[in-house]
Amino acid sequence: MSEHRQSKKRRYIAWGVAGAAVVAGGGIAAQTSMAATTWPAQKTYTGRAFDTCAAPSLAAMKAWHGGLYGAAAVYIGGKNRGCSQPNLTASWVKSLTTVGWKFIPLYVGSQPSCGSGGSVKISATTAAAVGKSEADDAVAKSAALGFKAGSPVYLDMESYDTTNTACNNAVLTYVRAFDKELHAKIYRSGIYGFSSSSAKAIATATDKTDLPGNLWYALWDKVNTTTSDWPWGSTQFTNHSRAHQYLVNSKETRGGYTITVDRDAWDAPVAITG
Repeated sequence: MSEHRQSKKRRYIAWGVAGAAVVAGGGIAAQTSMAATTWPAQKTYTGRAFDTCAAPSLAAMKAWHGGLYGAAAVYIGGKNRGCSQPNLTASWVKSLTTVGWKFIPLYVGSQPSCGSGGSVKISATTAAAVGKSEADDAVAKSAALGFKAGSPVYLDMESYDTTNTACNNAVLTYVRAFDKELHAKIYRSGIYGFSSSSAKAIATATDKTDLPGNLWYALWDKVNTTTSDWPWGSTQFTNHSRAHQYLVNSKETRGGYTITVDRDAWDAPVAITG
């Protein structure tokens, strides 16, 4: 997400406590490969969330619950994940689910060859195969943490030069393969990206086949919304399929624990647990 992830620190994201609801179908309409499958009902969270490089301790998460945020993004894996995750275990997820936290699984896979993020890059010749294999890894890591079928996996795609046609095509090939394999495993797909590059590439692609149905866009305007600053057509990514990273590197203390986070407005799927 923000620069700290690219420098191997990780990004942070914030969502506030506006309540969660279980609904069916959100974010599915544009995902043609899901059409023939009966899916678990989507678990939607609407409010603010946060994301930090390494999952905080159990004590810190319990201290932070009930304040500004109701959901937390966690970096479940990927070759370009910036931080180790000593706290991120199935028991951690289970304990905090009981407390009331919602979770957003993030996967930092291969990155664009024409971008600065990550050391493992997407190659045009292997983009489809690598996208599929990394989706399999993302599902395995999600399941190991207790994120059940029907949960989303948000693919972290850092900034790159979308005017580089060959590079952009390779990214879309990789994303489509990742998306398609997630759906084959009965997991929903989402993508995080910058409104000026990676998110824009998804939102403005002419061919929507096998592109993620949930879009998490980085636009650091400090406005907690998924609607008033939405950069693309109003009919895109509707029905609880949007998230907006609006503030980064916010150092906050709650319940005696200080964490640096990125803040997000969230109206999209979260993990199915319990």
